[in-house]
Amino acid sequence: MARQPRLSLTGQLHHVLLRGHGQQPVFVDAQDRALFLELLAQHAPSLKVELHAWTLMPDHIHLLLTPLRDGALSALVQAVGRVYVQAFNRRHGHRGSLWEGRYRSTVLEPDPWLLRAMVWMDSHPLRSGFTDQHGAHPWTSAAHYLGLQVERAITVPPQFWALGNTPFAREAAYRTLLEQGSNAATCGALAQAALKGWALGSADFVAALQAQSSRRLEKAQPGRPPRRGTVVAEE
Repeated sequence: MARQPRLSLTGQLHHVLLRGHGQQPVFVDAQDRALFLELLAQHAPSLKVELHAWTLMPDHIHLLLTPLRDGALSALVQAVGRVYVQAFNRRHGHRGSLWEGRYRSTVLEPDPWLLRAMVWMDSHPLRSGFTDQHGAHPWTSAAHYLGLQVERAITVPPQFWALGNTPFAREAAYRTLLEQGSNAATCGALAQAALKGWALGSADFVAALQAQSSRRLEKAQPGRPPRRGTVVAEE
């Protein structure tokens, strides 16, 4: 069966997943991660992509972003990935493919999934046992939202601004969200949506997206025709 094209819609919030080939590391050290972030900061503005959050795990990457023009999402991943792989291979004496085939992506409904996805990404190292503190890991965008450092690649989304009237209030509110963490339903919904490429949101949201795309946006129910606008995954 032919695989479906990646889900990419201009002006919509996307969760992008890139994985290392055969689960091999795509980052060896801090210098690798710094280069990848620098490439994102360099290419995202020129290609008209807003980057909202990220986590750089040893063998995979999660990005939360919004492409502002057609083709911008693929252009960003290709531009960053191509330069990064060349630099990685030179530096580490690596040969062959670094990435596991195509990147994966899905569209999320901003309310309520944007903040949920940010928390899920920024707490990923904690869940995976790489740190024991919220926001204390350099592999995520958490430090930016907690006021600990400035990441010039990040476009702060309106949902974060709505957390409080002052920087201190917003940072405190976000720290509380990180401390609360992501429940199993949220983790499963975000992971499966990215892996399978199904849109994640309410019935009305998915139906509106389907009107813009000929690609099927939700999993068909066994034994019955798919219903337009069914909720893909929700808590």
